[in-house]
Amino acid sequence: MDVNTQDKNNIFFKLFIDRNIFSLALNAIIVVGIFGGIFSFTAKRFENYMVDWGVVIEFLPRVLEGFKTTLILSLFSLFLSMFIGLIIYLGKVSNILFVRFFSTVYSEIIIGTPLLVQVIIIYYFIGTAFRIENRYFMGVLILSVFSGAFVSEIFKAGIDSIDRTQWEAATSLGFNKFQKYYYIILPQVFRRILPPLAGQLALLVKSSSLLSVIAVVEFTKVMQEIDSITFATVENYCVLAVGYLLLTYPISHFSTYLERKMAYGN
Repeated sequence: MDVNTQDKNNIFFKLFIDRNIFSLALNAIIVVGIFGGIFSFTAKRFENYMVDWGVVIEFLPRVLEGFKTTLILSLFSLFLSMFIGLIIYLGKVSNILFVRFFSTVYSEIIIGTPLLVQVIIIYYFIGTAFRIENRYFMGVLILSVFSGAFVSEIFKAGIDSIDRTQWEAATSLGFNKFQKYYYIILPQVFRRILPPLAGQLALLVKSSSLLSVIAVVEFTKVMQEIDSITFATVENYCVLAVGYLLLTYPISHFSTYLERKMAYGN
């Protein structure tokens, strides 16, 4: 690549990043404006309700702690679900009938049932059977099992996108199945599946709110506890909505950015 071409690429990516930052800021302003308008309109309908944000500020340390817990749970769940998803995908393409059957049934059950049902069954039945008392560990496990089924489909799409000639080239070099995946296929796949994995992280952040039913003290549970003390339902749930938006919106935007960047790279 000559110097002029490299300079053009650098200028393109600089403009691309600047444009995305501007778009992110503009969209954030629009979303905040819409939420603010809806909140103002709704507040006016309650003639005797006095909005008091002081109650939220008073419990701000607990709010931030719940915010952090949700993010940590989601990140750990994403990493574990990547491992589970890869295992499930390999199971689906396995030559062993039982392994292929189990992997397929696993995906069908997880994708076909609500997460709330999975939370209750895994925690109260499986968790109790194995005497697992750590709610945070169970929370990560539940989210990972749930997300793993979807990540396996992401792996399938990524692996199917690899050109067939690369498989044939690996075979001609005498690579076995493990070597093909380890040295040639997976390094390319991980690069291609980064955008949907970022989107999966946003889904996990929102899904983690259901862990409040098993008393995992994440963001939603913290706001529920604060609401039971302050009875400031409007303020608390507005903070909850904005908090999840602050977590998921940048992730979703980053996912779109990665998708466009990978498309340009290809």
